[in-house]
Amino acid sequence: MKRQLGSAAWLAPCLALTFSLAAVAAPFDDDHDRGNSPCSGLPGYSELKAALKTATAAESSGLNNQMWASIVNRDGMICAVAFSGDNRGAQWPGSRLISAQKAYTANAFSLDPSSSSAGSGQVAGLALSTANLYSATQPGGSLYGLQHSNPVDPSVGYKGPASRQGTSNDPLVGEVMGGVNVFGGGLALYAAGHTIVGGVGVSGDTSCADHNIAWRVRNLLNLDHMAASGSTPAVAGPASLFNSDPTHPDNIIFDIIANVAGGTGNSASGFGHPACLSTGGSATLPAVRP
Repeated sequence: MKRQLGSAAWLAPCLALTFSLAAVAAPFDDDHDRGNSPCSGLPGYSELKAALKTATAAESSGLNNQMWASIVNRDGMICAVAFSGDNRGAQWPGSRLISAQKAYTANAFSLDPSSSSAGSGQVAGLALSTANLYSATQPGGSLYGLQHSNPVDPSVGYKGPASRQGTSNDPLVGEVMGGVNVFGGGLALYAAGHTIVGGVGVSGDTSCADHNIAWRVRNLLNLDHMAASGSTPAVAGPASLFNSDPTHPDNIIFDIIANVAGGTGNSASGFGHPACLSTGGSATLPAVRP
């Protein structure tokens, strides 16, 4: 039967498919209202980019490189990816996926007070930065092999087009890539009430500078609500437990000393991270908020 051009009925399936494909291509375009999306309540592309540029400019340690940053929600879904330079080639291209791995890792291995029930869990929460995982994941460490868990999904990590990388609809956005990273640059995100809402990862310089910049990004995004307030205890972390510094609970710890027997150095706390080229500034990072 010949289709009648005057009838619009046959257009409906085509239009529905077009709109469906458009939604898949740009699930959380920062230029539009996120509404009730899985990333609702988290910083979008514009906020992340602005915070990253400010934090990168403020950092004086490391190599003075431009940076990549990613944010994931509590389920590990990537919600925003941005870079600090003038174009996507101004940063190490490999650092884009590393930033997403770091965000995934910090979120995956941090907890808030809701984890506590029936005598188990963390009453105040427990924040582990990716920097805190270095020593325990070395050969002979109590968490050795953790870095091989939750592998990156290559079908997500390497899909294109490259022209969208670091934009508001980066190909990673809306996807769970996975990946575990065990050096500095990843931090869990805590909203008001010490509620964990995801993670942020930064990569592009030395791992120590990455940590410092990620810390500043989290602070600028107002997602570091971890300090004690009234009857609410501070969120715990290795730095607060072993360095007695509750104002920087998941800060990087430099306590690795040479192993006289050779091999990997020994960390007094078990959460230590090696020093980097031009290390500095971690002790003076902004304190976390109540």
